[in-house]
Amino acid sequence: MKLLKILPFILILLFSTCKKDDSEILKTVTNETSFELLTPQEINTAIKKSIEKTGDFNWKNADDNMLWSAVIHGDSILTVGFGSKEFIEGTDKLNSDLRKSLIDEIILSEGNAEKTNIVIHQDEFLTYFDIKVSKIETIALLRSNPNVRYAEPSGYRFFDYEATEKSDSGCDTGSDVINTADYRLIAPNCYVSWVYDKHNIPSAWNISTGRGITVGVVDTGISPYQSLLNASFNDGYSTGRTVQKYGTYTESIWYWVTTTDGPDDKCSHGTSMSSNVASPRNDNYMPVGVAYNCNLISYRGTSDVLLDDYHEQRGVADAITALANRSDLKIISMSVGYIFTISKISDAVKYAYSKGKLIFAAGGTSTSFTNFVGVIFPASMAECNAVTGVTDGGSTDACDVCHWGSQIDFTVVMQRYYDGNRTSPTTGFYENSKQYVGGSSIATSTMAGIAALVWAKYPTWTRDQVLTKLIQSSEFYPYKNADFGYGSVDAYKAVL
Repeated sequence: MKLLKILPFILILLFSTCKKDDSEILKTVTNETSFELLTPQEINTAIKKSIEKTGDFNWKNADDNMLWSAVIHGDSILTVGFGSKEFIEGTDKLNSDLRKSLIDEIILSEGNAEKTNIVIHQDEFLTYFDIKVSKIETIALLRSNPNVRYAEPSGYRFFDYEATEKSDSGCDTGSDVINTADYRLIAPNCYVSWVYDKHNIPSAWNISTGRGITVGVVDTGISPYQSLLNASFNDGYSTGRTVQKYGTYTESIWYWVTTTDGPDDKCSHGTSMSSNVASPRNDNYMPVGVAYNCNLISYRGTSDVLLDDYHEQRGVADAITALANRSDLKIISMSVGYIFTISKISDAVKYAYSKGKLIFAAGGTSTSFTNFVGVIFPASMAECNAVTGVTDGGSTDACDVCHWGSQIDFTVVMQRYYDGNRTSPTTGFYENSKQYVGGSSIATSTMAGIAALVWAKYPTWTRDQVLTKLIQSSEFYPYKNADFGYGSVDAYKAVL
């Protein structure tokens, strides 16, 4: 197993789980002198100390000086969340007027005569905007305003200032030779991953194949070189369904560039996740997806799985929002994330949840010496169902690089206990290629596929009814394990 394929991101922090108020920690490490620009290293130290003590970090608990310093080091981009709720339903004049008023106040504080000089983005559906800010007085003014929900430095890139290399963050377009013990051949000549049998997925196919359900995957896109996710999406036993590809990510180091670079994957991670959800039950001796008759919508919202860049954060938020507005879409799968909260993405997740979407997110994957770290964002949100991977050695034996914790909802068997290099075989980046892919990423897409099987069996059900059925079909039900949630789902039981 290539390590790069199973790393949604490489964490470089050793964390603990004891609790303490974030603001107390930040005050002890932030320079007490007002208006003194902190270095990125000082800012990162404060962030790490917060995570060490609480398991989380939120910019709302930083003082004005630390927030201003991060804004300056992050291209001076400030994201402002406003209003009494996270999104605008239809035409909300109150929120629109409030946004205009806040922007006018910022312009006045910054001394800019033209709004176009500093406003970067005003979201159509979510109540946030991105704006250029240079003065600490502006930040203090906003944070004292009761109509401001949050103010965050969305251009600040934490990992740019860390010595440990973050690797390729899950990207690897190479191929693997799949061990014959890790698949079996079924009609009309396709590979079934050994992982699927652990969850009784092939048995569930006698009842449901996902037909009529649309799953959205927010990731790095789909490879244009893999026909089974393009022109041959309907192949073999997979018929009458659609695949749609979009791109919301802007591949540029410059924040003012707005032209997206399209839906095509350049990383491989998104291709693997989409394949695991929906690859056709083909006749090409290639792996089949969990819900091989579902419809698929892929969004290239990021360049890799570590959301450490302004365009990645906005791209993912835009992708989630777009999927939320699709009446035909039921399920969202996200095997991407970050080490702490990104509020614009949080707003988008809440917006999708308000629209009845069933959301699955990866609980986190890292190198083996940090795999005790808790659940990462956005899987840590109550609106998401957090998923992690376990081995075939036991229900609570996490994979070598998988995170666990109280916020985990489901697990998926995805790694051989006696050979960690053998995870789940999926369709590869290039035509006729295959890959081993593991971690909480593949676990998440597997759960999204199982959910599609259930919803296809019960198409009139609501999200909550489908989720209840999944919980009731899990190994620990009616109990919930402290670190592994309800455990692994029996897909056959779930579709009965």
